[in-house]
Amino acid sequence: MADYLVRAIGDGGNVRAFAAVTTDLVEEARRRHDTWPTATAALGRALTGTAMLAATLKDPDESLTLRVAGDGPLRGIICDADEQGQVRGYVNEPHVDLDPTPQGKLNVGGAVGSGMLYVTRQLALQGIYTGSAELVSGEIAEDLAYYLTRSEQTPSAVGIGVRVGPDGAVVAAGGYMLQLLPATPDADRDRLEENLVKLGSVSLAVEQGMTPEEILAAVLSGIDYQILERRDLRFACKCSRERALGAIALLDEKDLAALVEEDRGAELTCHFCNEVYRFSEEEVRRVREGMQRTQ
Repeated sequence: MADYLVRAIGDGGNVRAFAAVTTDLVEEARRRHDTWPTATAALGRALTGTAMLAATLKDPDESLTLRVAGDGPLRGIICDADEQGQVRGYVNEPHVDLDPTPQGKLNVGGAVGSGMLYVTRQLALQGIYTGSAELVSGEIAEDLAYYLTRSEQTPSAVGIGVRVGPDGAVVAAGGYMLQLLPATPDADRDRLEENLVKLGSVSLAVEQGMTPEEILAAVLSGIDYQILERRDLRFACKCSRERALGAIALLDEKDLAALVEEDRGAELTCHFCNEVYRFSEEEVRRVREGMQRTQ
């Protein structure tokens, strides 16, 4: 199943709902960053959450960044996504794999630790807006729900799961996000809570073949709703060889001289996708000469 997200709204507009399958996206991130199982689960949950948050964007030029700043061994996670379904991200320490929790689950909370969650929206008209909230568990989904409720005053329920196989590869990944408006009837709130309990593990649901539409049908059972959008999702980075060369051009004369005379070239690695860009001594020399001509 290709990765994609669906966005829906309940009749009357009292409930907004999102559901996504992100298995390929998260596996691509695992492969690129060589993450170990606990780091894979943490990064995958953050990528999935970022994709769903970005589905609230309205303009093709808008983007959203999620930063999980915890004091655990992962040393933080950064993800971003745009309105077109392009998602990327990285964890500062990819080689983390803790002992499982007493329930036998990957210990994402222990790997993330305590700290803060930040969400930055780069909007077409309003500019850049950043909200934040304390991490309540480090499990990502609970932290996102708390952030949405406290910082954006939107009571929310978020479920995200990543299932990792014995070989470390991603078997299934996905999630859902429900946002309730103040006018949501108490009966609907109770029904939604019951539905979420019945659904259980979202990663198991994806592994068993449930589509985003079927996940939505499960969480919104008993409530009339309309699907507004289907959006393809993919791991995609904005880096390029040209941008990397532009970064080299920002170095001062001393550093450029060292690259030419000592290193005989340059090598840059993108944090978001781990792509490596190598430049010859001659390419760096041309950048240096261009900088000298403009001074």
